[in-house]
Amino acid sequence: MNRMKQLIKEYQNIEIPEELQTVVKQALRQEKKRKPKKIIIGIAVAVILFITSVNTSSTIAYAFSDIPVLGKMVNLITFREYRVNEDTYNANIKVPAVTNLDNKDLEKSLNEKYLKENEKLYQEFLKEMEEVKKSGGGHLGIDSGYEIKTDNKQLLSIARYNVNTVGSSSTTMKFDTIDKKNQILINLPSLFEDEDYVDVISENIKEQMKAQMKANPEVSYWVSGIGEEIFDPFEKIAKEQNFYINNQGKLVISFDKYEVSPGFMGVVEFIIPTEVIQDQLVSNEYIK
Repeated sequence: MNRMKQLIKEYQNIEIPEELQTVVKQALRQEKKRKPKKIIIGIAVAVILFITSVNTSSTIAYAFSDIPVLGKMVNLITFREYRVNEDTYNANIKVPAVTNLDNKDLEKSLNEKYLKENEKLYQEFLKEMEEVKKSGGGHLGIDSGYEIKTDNKQLLSIARYNVNTVGSSSTTMKFDTIDKKNQILINLPSLFEDEDYVDVISENIKEQMKAQMKANPEVSYWVSGIGEEIFDPFEKIAKEQNFYINNQGKLVISFDKYEVSPGFMGVVEFIIPTEVIQDQLVSNEYIK
C-alpha cells in the first residue's frame, strides 16, 4: 500500500512546462474580450475491424471514424483495442483518439501519448503473464479504457482509467481537459494566478473529508484531526493533481485508489466550491 502511494506521488510530481501554463493563462485573460465562436459538437461513427493474433491469443481492434458531412466535430473514438483472454489471464485495453481538432499538433500529441501509454501497458502485461506462467500460474488481469467526463460547447474532459488485478486490485486515473474554442490543453496550475491554490484546495478537501466521515461512519479517509491518529495522512494536493472541469463548470479534484483512503473507497472525487477558489482563479472562463 505504501509503495502504491509512493508511485502515485511520483506520477503527480511530474512538472508541467511553464510555457504551457503561460499559454493557457493568456488565453483565459484574452477570452474576456472575445466573442464566443460556434463549435458544433457531435459523435463520429466508429467502424471496428478486428485482427486476431494467434501467437498471443489476443485481439487487436482498430477503429476508424466516419466523419458526418453536416459539420466538423471534435470527438473521441476507440482507435485501437488490445485483448487477451486465456483462462486466468485477461486484458482489455482500449486506446482513445481525439479527432477533428483544428490544432493538429495538439491532436497528434494527445493521440501519440495515448497510443504509447497503452502499447507499453499491453507489452508489460504480456511479459508479466509469461512470468506468472513460468512460476506456476495464477490470476492476472487488466482493464484500461476511457470515458468522457465533460463535453459541452467549450470543454472536452477525458478520463483514462487503469484497473490492475493481481490478488487485489488497484485503480489509477488520468485526465485531459481540452478547451475546444481556443484549441489548447488545460492543466491545473494554468487556472490560477499563483501556487496558493494548492493550500486553499487542500484545506477545503480536508473539510469535506471530515464532514463525510462524520455524516457516514462507513466513509474513511486518511486525514488528521478526526478519530485515531493516522499514519501518513493527507496533507495537500500535488500542483498537478488529477482534475477535470465538469459540465456545471465546477473544478473536480480526483484521487486514485489508496491515495487518500483505504482501498474499499476506490477512486474518490471532490467538487471544489467556486467561491472557495475565486480569489485564486485567473478568470471564470472555465470555472463558474
